[in-house]
Amino acid sequence: MTQMIDPHRRRFLGIAAGTAALGLGAIDLARAATEAPQSSATSASFGTIKQIHAGVLDVGYAEAGPATGPVAILLHGWPYDIHSFVDVAPILAQAGYRVIIPYLRGYGSTNFLSSETLRNGEPGALAVDIIALMDALEIKKAVLAGFDWGARTCDIIAALWPERCRALVSVSGYLISSQASGSAPLPPAAELQWWYQFYFATERGRAGYEKYTHDFAKLIWKLASPQWKFDDATFDRSAKAFENKDHVAISIHNYRWRLGLAQGEAKYQEIEQKLAASPIISLPTITMEGDANGAPHPDPSAYAKKFSGRHDHRLITGGIGHNLPQEAPQAFAKAVIDVDGAA
Repeated sequence: MTQMIDPHRRRFLGIAAGTAALGLGAIDLARAATEAPQSSATSASFGTIKQIHAGVLDVGYAEAGPATGPVAILLHGWPYDIHSFVDVAPILAQAGYRVIIPYLRGYGSTNFLSSETLRNGEPGALAVDIIALMDALEIKKAVLAGFDWGARTCDIIAALWPERCRALVSVSGYLISSQASGSAPLPPAAELQWWYQFYFATERGRAGYEKYTHDFAKLIWKLASPQWKFDDATFDRSAKAFENKDHVAISIHNYRWRLGLAQGEAKYQEIEQKLAASPIISLPTITMEGDANGAPHPDPSAYAKKFSGRHDHRLITGGIGHNLPQEAPQAFAKAVIDVDGAA
């Protein structure tokens, strides 16, 4: 069932199941929503960024909320960073959640432990990173929520490691794919939306992204969220994460891998084979879409049957683009709480 939600008019009220699961009253959630901004155009930021060795990475992450609360892990996309959730985190923290927001590999203060490790951007590798992070933080299970690369990573974990995922929030729905599916040509209008993927397939594209990372990412923000009036300070706050020495290599490898132009690592081959079969997700899931998403994204009807458990789709209206958590933080936080109540 699809719900249309205007985040500029709808008040933030948790469903009864969600509030009961957390031991919270609706008034607590309403207060959290009232005190949090609906869109981010501020100088707000996170406090101290923590670091922990997890798998092949030294992961940088922001944390908010009580240490003993139920865990929500929020994952950003490309080319964004943890500040996509800067206004979501306080809502969830006030609702009692322990919120973990890591920089993905190639972003911010997340760095490889060894210079010998392949700078690999394939989807299976990113999913293993988050499992390793959960192990390092001794988190057995969490609500996973994300958009873009982050949504794909959440989808993969929910499909292949359901014992680690309590429930799922995925912007743009089911994003699991494979090199085989990526090789199929699309109609010209759809191919046009992937212009940067083909640009990155060339050496000129790699050099161009390396030279103009800041301007390139800002262009993507504008194209992906054409009605979002973010200011320079908001963009520059996130753009610092792209100064990571491996950001360009990870970005280029990801898009070349999708086209079959770059190889992955043998240790992820079994994972990628499972993903190529388009596994069903059986966990409680809320999928979301902004009504002004300018980035390539599937129609909800195309992936509805990929969710065999309780599934709700929410269309967030009001000119909301690709960076949905930052553009509509109340709606995103509400989805996390609601889906957790259904778990």
